[in-house]
Amino acid sequence: MQIEFPCGHMGMITTKQSESPSLWTADKNEVKRMELLNRSKTNFVERPIKVLQFGEGGFLRAFVDYMIDIANEKGDFNGNIVIVKPIEFGNLDFFHQQDCQYTLELRGKENGEAKKVRRQITSVADAVGAVEEYDKFMAFASSEDLRFIVSNTTEAGIVYDETDDFNAEPPKTYPGKLTKFLYTRFKAFNGDTSKGLIMLPVELIDNNGPALKKCVFQFIELWNLGEEFKNWVLEACIFGSTLVDRIVTGYPRDEAEAIWEELGYRDNLLDTGELFALWVIESEKEFKDEFPLDKAGLPVIFTDNQKPYKERKVRILNGAHTSFVLASFLAGNDIVLESMNDSDVRKFMEHTIFNEVIPTLSLPEDECKEFANAVIERFENPYVKHQLLSISLNSVSKWRARCMPSLTGYINKKGELPKHLTFSLAALMAFYTASDFAEDGTLIGHRGDETYTINDSKDVLDFFAANSSKPAAEFINAFLSNESFFGEDMTKYAGLADAVTAYLEDIKKNGMRKAIQSVIA
Repeated sequence: MQIEFPCGHMGMITTKQSESPSLWTADKNEVKRMELLNRSKTNFVERPIKVLQFGEGGFLRAFVDYMIDIANEKGDFNGNIVIVKPIEFGNLDFFHQQDCQYTLELRGKENGEAKKVRRQITSVADAVGAVEEYDKFMAFASSEDLRFIVSNTTEAGIVYDETDDFNAEPPKTYPGKLTKFLYTRFKAFNGDTSKGLIMLPVELIDNNGPALKKCVFQFIELWNLGEEFKNWVLEACIFGSTLVDRIVTGYPRDEAEAIWEELGYRDNLLDTGELFALWVIESEKEFKDEFPLDKAGLPVIFTDNQKPYKERKVRILNGAHTSFVLASFLAGNDIVLESMNDSDVRKFMEHTIFNEVIPTLSLPEDECKEFANAVIERFENPYVKHQLLSISLNSVSKWRARCMPSLTGYINKKGELPKHLTFSLAALMAFYTASDFAEDGTLIGHRGDETYTINDSKDVLDFFAANSSKPAAEFINAFLSNESFFGEDMTKYAGLADAVTAYLEDIKKNGMRKAIQSVIA
């Protein structure tokens, strides 16, 4: 295992506060108290507060805070972070007890070998509750040094609510809080355009920057904050749109005490994640010289168009998952790592990615192949037990978003069906073939003598409950012609319905294992 001690400190690990550990570690014969991690152990460096971060969860700490920590160490950034807990729920006790210092452990496969990297993260200077410490939170609006606002308030966080109140301390929505914060800054600096801020939302929604900007302007109108302020936001502020990629596994509950023993201190904010990371930042105005994470050797890409990178991620990483996990589960596997060790499933996945997905992408082929190889190593991560049934959730809408563009793109480019992606439709239908509804409204499927739960929206579950027992051809025509599932009638693609029917009949007759083998032969 590689352990980093850059500039006298080790680097990072992320944790979920709701999964925090006991303050004691247990030995076989005694319980001994260990000293908490704090600034005296990390050689914390006071730097200007340049970043206000909405969200204290594991992802931001294993991704953004980690990258800023490295950029600080290498002398490329020189700025610290203040974490804002945006809602009343939860507390920041562990942050204050540890001076906001924590350990991050990154682990996975690199160049074919298992690897761990530990690093103490020292880029977080303070943590404040927007509700409990409203005045302290709002005081940062007048900070000369503040330049960036990062947020991860969940997909539901970027929302406009006309019942939100400007006079509330603070407003209840994140965009409402941000609008009031920006207005307070605008007033504090008398409209100085050099004091605008750069917003970097990482919420997992399309065009998260423009979505946040739209909400802010809706609140400006709702609260009658004036044209002068609106123009200041337009001229002085930047709303970047971001694509982020790293699996963060959070607080390692089962391993924490053993890790503490190795570290020699207790860390209630311990965090874990995979080695791979990618941050694509799109903006109409360039600001990379102010945020030079790429110069520090970090996997950060600044662009005026993130669409090709999102396309690559969704269709290679997410598309690979969706195309093979249901077949792999029915072939007898339970987690992604087992699937990668299954020669039949692995071959199916590799053929899908390299022969059918990559030829349809807009980025250069060598870049796509490099990303695909990294994805495969991520799937092989021995430290992550990613359950196939977890990935199976809402597979119908996932197939449309992740696999359908590759299938239709391949047909349009090659004039023929991509057999592996076509087979993935049959595997999806086999997985969704149900015997009955469960009490909670989900469907019950069968894998040999075992049963499993099929989770999806009600309209999807109702469709499969009504149709999956029909003859294969009738079942498939009903599915592929359902425009609410695909946005179009998929039976219009020549030969698709017949091919899916043949694959589904093969699965039913010979089992998923032999059906996969016939496809990859």
